[in-house]
Amino acid sequence: MTPQHPQHTSAWVAFTYASFIGAATMVAGGILFLPLDLWTKGYLAMGVTMLVQSCITLVKTLRDVHEGKRLVNRIEDARAERLLMEMGKE
Repeated sequence: MTPQHPQHTSAWVAFTYASFIGAATMVAGGILFLPLDLWTKGYLAMGVTMLVQSCITLVKTLRDVHEGKRLVNRIEDARAERLLMEMGKE
């Protein structure tokens, strides 16, 4: 019983990198050209940086929780299958 993990195509991976870089560039340019003083721009840049870092952490945590549940489900399925096989032998 080997689990199949879908693999992303290289085009999709390149698209996600390009989307992230494009969005980060647009936000950085927007902050840079705001008619505000340097301290306010720095504050906004730190906020955006923390937002991106928090999004990455959230996505990784949700994926880890999901993967952990999948492993528990596989272990429970294997136990149930073993019990059924033992019952079938008797």
